[in-house]
Amino acid sequence: MSTRIAFLKGHGTENDFVIVPDPENAIDLPPAAVAALCDRRAGIGGDGLLHVVRSAAHPEARGMAAEAEWFMDYRNADGSIAEMCGNGVRVFARYLQRSGHAGEGDLTVATRGGVKTVHIAKNGDITVGMGRALLPEGDVTVGAGERSWPARNVNMGNPHAVAFVDDLAHAGDLLTPPPFSPAAAYPDGVNVEFVADRGPRHVAMRVHERGSGETRSCGTGACAVAVAAARRDGADPAVTGTPATYTVDVLGGTLVITEQPDGRIEMTGPAVIVAEGEIDAQWLESAVR
Repeated sequence: MSTRIAFLKGHGTENDFVIVPDPENAIDLPPAAVAALCDRRAGIGGDGLLHVVRSAAHPEARGMAAEAEWFMDYRNADGSIAEMCGNGVRVFARYLQRSGHAGEGDLTVATRGGVKTVHIAKNGDITVGMGRALLPEGDVTVGAGERSWPARNVNMGNPHAVAFVDDLAHAGDLLTPPPFSPAAAYPDGVNVEFVADRGPRHVAMRVHERGSGETRSCGTGACAVAVAAARRDGADPAVTGTPATYTVDVLGGTLVITEQPDGRIEMTGPAVIVAEGEIDAQWLESAVR
């Protein structure tokens, strides 16, 4: 292995990522290595890691290679594998543009949550086709401190519990996973969004991301929030026949989410590459021992 490994650092509405370009899937990134890289004091720091691999070179993505050249092998900050990350897809696309693998216009990205369509606009904003939401039946409750709220179960390729609250401060510090019930609703854990209204079709949210703690933003979470808000507000596009667009304020900025009458969900927001450099492979090897 080379003694140095290239990396970049980027963020989408301050949901930040370590980016490791590895087209041929030649770099071993076990969970301990990912956790070390994402450590904010002893590593580079990030809410997660974007491992950039050609779909044909990754066993989990070869079946998508005909549709998407590139696979976003996404990892949470603790090293665990996640199905999807909406902010991560935008930053992934920005990296592909910066590296010359994509230009303005449309492209596709393979993820564990399926192939995602992406549009890079001239003004710099990136829109991601996030697929369709699934709304599993059954009541769900989430808590924080001594409070608890009913929550909407929304699956965006990864699981979410969306609770509407009067004050976002009621969510507490979100350092540990908010308790939820029933346990059977989320056997592999869940991303929990606490949501407060800011105006017509305008909400603000805080989120505990499974495996990462509270983050400044969560793209799939913003989509789940918009879907839950539309159902609460009687604005289900499948019923009304018109798209529902919500502005979702996150701690790190603003995302615009539109759900089409056929269920397709689009997320628009910024993506920024802030730095690039090299990881010392010897440090990485010692960090995971």
